[in-house]
Amino acid sequence: MKVLAATKPTSFFNGNPFLYWQRLYALKKIMAHDKMKTFFQPIYDVQANQTMGFEALNRPDNFTCFDNTDDFYEFVGQTKNVYLFERFCRNLSIRRYCEKIKKGIDAQDFTLFINIHPDILLDKNYHSGETLASLKSFGISPKQVVFELTERSAVTDFQEFSRVLSHYRKQGYRIAVDDVGSGYNSLKTLIYLKPEFIKIDRSLITNIDTEVPQQQLLSVLLNYANQSETKVIAEGIERMEEYEYIREAGVHFAQGYAIGRPNEQLNEASVPLHRK
Repeated sequence: MKVLAATKPTSFFNGNPFLYWQRLYALKKIMAHDKMKTFFQPIYDVQANQTMGFEALNRPDNFTCFDNTDDFYEFVGQTKNVYLFERFCRNLSIRRYCEKIKKGIDAQDFTLFINIHPDILLDKNYHSGETLASLKSFGISPKQVVFELTERSAVTDFQEFSRVLSHYRKQGYRIAVDDVGSGYNSLKTLIYLKPEFIKIDRSLITNIDTEVPQQQLLSVLLNYANQSETKVIAEGIERMEEYEYIREAGVHFAQGYAIGRPNEQLNEASVPLHRK
């Protein structure tokens, strides 16, 4: 694995350039030695009452010079190494997912959600065949993989991005838009990108069983999704009442601590204790 090349400190670190170089060295070491933990959080089919897939989440092994995970990812975004790091995480997620499959779990019908920065798909250095080759080496079909677009405001040229996504869809990949309802993603994003999955932000789901405005917005998004043949995933389910509400509202899938916590093993979702 090629490690990161040195880059000049950004203005963000002008007051403490030593901290920048210390963090950059730590990032290079993480990539060179796979010093990331990969967790898999189950996504539950609300209507069929079964696990439909997993979202891969990569976290640093330790925080020697970072305060927390958010601080680490913020730093990566401040460097010129976003592409290299994204490729590293994507390949790591696929490899570790497939290693878990080999140990016994039957993932034939499961879907793997991989977080990816939209700019990566537009980057001329990005070669889609690399991910495809990696999947084939493990016997995984692109139809089992969803690119989850995580950057909340990165898409600006919607027509170009729509064209790029069409290329990946022809290979079998599907697209999910994250953080919908958080105030960052506009309806324009959904209209142009036409994702196969809409992931409703946890800020909209928390206490949705009692908050009428949140219920109304969810209803609007569900109506749009059903008319567009798009599936809705409710994130951040932590209470039985939240799960019951989104199930009765017609949400297709659920994700959250009440469904299953991120784990290094492929632990299927637990059936929520909803009222009979």
